[in-house]
Amino acid sequence: MSSETPQTRTTQSGRRAFLILHGWDNFRPPGHWQHELASALRSRGERVVYPQLPDAAHPDVAAWQAAVAAALEEAADGDDGGDDTGRVRVTVLAHSLSCLLWLGARPPEDTVERVLLVAPPAPSFIADEPEIAAFAALPLTAPGTPAQIAASDADPFCPEGAQAVFGAPLGIPVTIIPGGGHLERTAGYGEWPSVLDWCLDPTATLVPNA
Repeated sequence: MSSETPQTRTTQSGRRAFLILHGWDNFRPPGHWQHELASALRSRGERVVYPQLPDAAHPDVAAWQAAVAAALEEAADGDDGGDDTGRVRVTVLAHSLSCLLWLGARPPEDTVERVLLVAPPAPSFIADEPEIAAFAALPLTAPGTPAQIAASDADPFCPEGAQAVFGAPLGIPVTIIPGGGHLERTAGYGEWPSVLDWCLDPTATLVPNA
């Protein structure tokens, strides 16, 4: 009996990829859930693109927009398989500032399968931070592909709450992670097993770390 699952067969035929996008002042440190997720997916033979976005400490909207578009193209280029067009379907996982970029300046979504936006910061908070204030002016719209938000009920970067700022206005489902802060290392989100589960199985539920 084969040990392959539908998920591993999909991977081996090259029909999916994962694009992981970090936030402000993030240099992809080991121990952050995104770094650990990239490693875990790659160890399972998954196609992963996890770019270092330019000048993460002083990001520029246009530069990040161009870098994200290039990274999505890299993820979807289908050099190891794909559908009849030679493209693979991409799952996007964004954290923090990259969530605002995806909501306000994302590239064309024709190769995107689904999107997870983790801990999006409120534009009202971003507007008071000179290094990233330009991101607060982006016109936010709901993605055209299935999307989900995961956010804490105690995120200092989104004091109004993700449901009020993003979920209700944009019609995006929000999963609340109690006491998760900004959902990064200092809040206890190094490895995050349920996000790995969600990547491998779209029906998996996101839950807090124990």
